[in-house]
Amino acid sequence: MKKIAVAGLPGNTDNYHNALTQLGASCTTLTDVTQSGSFDALLLPGGGDIDPVLFGETDHGSRVIDPVLDRQQLAMLDAFVRSGRPVLGICKGMQVINIFFGGGIIQDLPTNTLHQYTGKDQVHPSHALPGTFLSRLYGRNFSVNSAHHQGIGSPGKGLSVIQYAPDNVTEAIVHGFLPILGVQWHPERMCFSHRRDDTPDGSLLLAYFLSLIPEKE
Repeated sequence: MKKIAVAGLPGNTDNYHNALTQLGASCTTLTDVTQSGSFDALLLPGGGDIDPVLFGETDHGSRVIDPVLDRQQLAMLDAFVRSGRPVLGICKGMQVINIFFGGGIIQDLPTNTLHQYTGKDQVHPSHALPGTFLSRLYGRNFSVNSAHHQGIGSPGKGLSVIQYAPDNVTEAIVHGFLPILGVQWHPERMCFSHRRDDTPDGSLLLAYFLSLIPEKE
């Protein structure tokens, strides 16, 4: 069974556990990097905003910040990058990946009303670049859910933007040669008991992530 470390806070990661478990994986919520070596892959979940100090800025629009968790997540990411193990970042998790590789964050999107949580996820169209794993899974144009007010600015070293919202907000990134990907949307809230009619099936993305883990002999 493939073992996934979810680098979040206990009690806030149930949706990720539920979705990945139904796909046959085992999940553990974990922020202690010293215990990360026995896991096959890392999931960086959604959450609050990232401490702006970590991407060289002062606070001008960030909201709920947990500096301790941010640093724990970056340490976990570093361990998995160094060992070449797969990483999936979701919402905040995608932004953590971006700053790890030296990219920027827009602390409060000019179009945040199109994306931020309003008592429920918002849904909007998106466009995936041709030839990417997202276009193979979902086609070039598909709707995604949305619950954020920040976004990626400049992409980090080695990262490419492969999906955009209509206002050009980045919706997905992928590393050029490492098994690292991130999405701004929430596939775990688009599948199984959270399956919705106005988006495609998020489990396809989660299954793709699991497929990046080498099969054990």
